[in-house]
Amino acid sequence: MNRDRAVDALRAYAIGGVVLGHWLVTGLVLSGDGGLHQASPLTALPDLAPLTWVLQTLGLFFFTAGFGSTRSLARYRGGAGGWVAGRLRRLLLPTVALLGVGAAVLLAATVFGTSDDTLAVALRLAVSPLWFLLPLVILVAVTGPLRAAVRRWGVARCGTPAVALVAVADLAVRLLPAGTDLPPVTVLVAWSVPYLLGVAHADGRLDGRRAGGALAAGGAVALAALLALGYPVSAVGVPGAGVSNLNPPSLLVVALAVTQVGLGLLARPALHRLLTRPLPARAVTAVNRSAVRIYLWHQPVLVAVTALTARSGLTLPGLHTTPDDLGWVLARCCWLPLLAAVLVTVVRIGQPGPRRRPRGGGVADRSAECVPSTPQVYDHRRSGRPDLQEVIAVRDSDPPSRGRADGQSR
Repeated sequence: MNRDRAVDALRAYAIGGVVLGHWLVTGLVLSGDGGLHQASPLTALPDLAPLTWVLQTLGLFFFTAGFGSTRSLARYRGGAGGWVAGRLRRLLLPTVALLGVGAAVLLAATVFGTSDDTLAVALRLAVSPLWFLLPLVILVAVTGPLRAAVRRWGVARCGTPAVALVAVADLAVRLLPAGTDLPPVTVLVAWSVPYLLGVAHADGRLDGRRAGGALAAGGAVALAALLALGYPVSAVGVPGAGVSNLNPPSLLVVALAVTQVGLGLLARPALHRLLTRPLPARAVTAVNRSAVRIYLWHQPVLVAVTALTARSGLTLPGLHTTPDDLGWVLARCCWLPLLAAVLVTVVRIGQPGPRRRPRGGGVADRSAECVPSTPQVYDHRRSGRPDLQEVIAVRDSDPPSRGRADGQSR
């Protein structure tokens, strides 16, 4: 596989950031009647809001998705329809599995008398991460036209209309009366910006430190300007807040995504050096192999662990208590290894066995930059007269060797 290991590392960081961020900002408080109620430590600890800039990594997720989809499409030898079908199948099958298992678990919990509050929280947290499917499926389906547009007009001209549309939506949210429903167009156009950056990077248009530095600096300046204009500091939603940067995605989220992509491009040499070590390389490979399943199952795991431990009758700090001080944050950090161990177990159970040979479309939760080519070997024992043929092993990744082999006389 001709993989871009730096992109693999960014994808692993993006998935890890989303999981860790959700586990740290989602408090499940055990009430007197045994039910669970959702709360957020950001409500009582607003000074922690800047930490969400590090843990809200959905921009990097869409960036790596655009990169992987473009590389996979470029290597695919069939029609575009077959590639899209294969790509979407690998996105939707884990989702169908989650919905099926979740429905069975909710039914069993209802039979065993689980409170309505706990069931409502479980359903909301299990379904809420699925919002990413709609924009990702649409962007994957139009990867070909997006690649052609970036090649013709450049990534800046392609991304500018999306940024302008998000700005118009932000202005409408602030000018229209509270409670006015707006079409969720920014859910697609906001995340199309980092996706377009991934498409451009796959085509070699963002190579070099200059491009990464320009994106990081431009994004940082935009973040500072938006904060000065009164945008919320938190990159995620805060219960009780009038305006959220994430629902719907605002300009601050777009600027944060551009900044993260720029910093990721600047970190490419360091990431390559890091992945020469066996342990980080194995960890990154494991996360990339199961990225979609990790994303889909991390919230159900949090609810399951919290609900099951609540049946013991103990109110455990950081798991069942109100997230109103730093003590709760420290206690929640102590629970993270248990949550991670349960998540790894669930993901491994649901992971399909290895396939004999990958065929087109790539794997949605891998980088899927290319499909390995079959090595060409000319063997005198298989065909031709032994005295007139030679045995020549040719590496496809070495064009000069291929040229020399083609020039050999038979």
